[in-house]
Amino acid sequence: MKRYVPEKVRDKGILIGRLPVGKKNCITDVEGVKVGHVTLDHPLDDGDGENACTGVTAILPHGENLFKHKVVGASYVLNGFGKTTGLVQVNELGLIESPIMLTNTFAVPAVTQGTLQYMLEENPEIGETTGTINLVVGECNDSRLNSIRALPIQPSHAVAAIKEASTEAALEGAIGAGKGMICFGYKGGIGSSSRIIKDEGGGNTYTVGCMVLSNFGRKEDFQLLKYSIPKNKDVPSYPKTADGSIILVLATDAPLSSRQLQRVAKRCGIGLGRTGSHFSHGSGDIVIAFSTAHKIAHFTKESMEVRHQLREDHPVMNDLFEGAADVAEEAILNSLSQAVTTKGRKGNLVHAYPFG
Repeated sequence: MKRYVPEKVRDKGILIGRLPVGKKNCITDVEGVKVGHVTLDHPLDDGDGENACTGVTAILPHGENLFKHKVVGASYVLNGFGKTTGLVQVNELGLIESPIMLTNTFAVPAVTQGTLQYMLEENPEIGETTGTINLVVGECNDSRLNSIRALPIQPSHAVAAIKEASTEAALEGAIGAGKGMICFGYKGGIGSSSRIIKDEGGGNTYTVGCMVLSNFGRKEDFQLLKYSIPKNKDVPSYPKTADGSIILVLATDAPLSSRQLQRVAKRCGIGLGRTGSHFSHGSGDIVIAFSTAHKIAHFTKESMEVRHQLREDHPVMNDLFEGAADVAEEAILNSLSQAVTTKGRKGNLVHAYPFG
């Protein structure tokens, strides 16, 4: 029997934008970025139809010690109905010093604890001879498929996701934190995409990558006819979709300040809007962004530091804006096209979207 292998939308002839795509069409096209997943999919012991249908996804800006070698970071909130950790300090200092973790709403404390335990083991100095650490965790609500009140995610799952992270093309769809997510009434979850930006004048090439955790929108909102006619119009959408949420993680190797990075992150909202989102009242639509162009040492005796950054008025900035919009849009579509029909708690069933 032939095994079903989900395709990215690009494999289906759906092309987004004019910019070239990275080799893996994934956030890991940004050199050094790593992604790891832990997925839970099993009945719980109460015998009442409850099910763990959830997971954890870890995105590491690079493979070195993230606390000792921080990266430039920023975040941008399109709509703030969310329960993230760490973004206040990210925007205050413009740095990210931990893995970026994604999970379900009620698992944020457990994932934060597991990530903290991992980082404390890696860095005995934290809280002892140096300061504390700022952990970044984002979430979406997967309670329609996952028995979220049972708290199936444990701190150990966060540690495992970090240790599983690799620079290979990341798995997408109903995987990791995306296992129980629903997008436009169909199975959503993890999606990714990348673009290559060429600075013709300076002779440099930059990469922009995005990974999303998609869990938003009604079927009626989806701009599906822009992309393809469903091959099977009888496939039902989930009937009780809520406002939902999306976390977008944007990575680049372009040398940007935190302020510039936030400007680029804002353009992810364009890609999100193109798919049909209008940033609903109860939707947490949040972008977390980082640049790997510079590693900022935690331990140093220097009072000054020097970084290169792009000029604000250079044409390459507009290409970065365009790339951010395109990767966000395509990553969302890939979260749908890579997902498979999934059954969760109480027999709830969410179908994969029937791309033509």
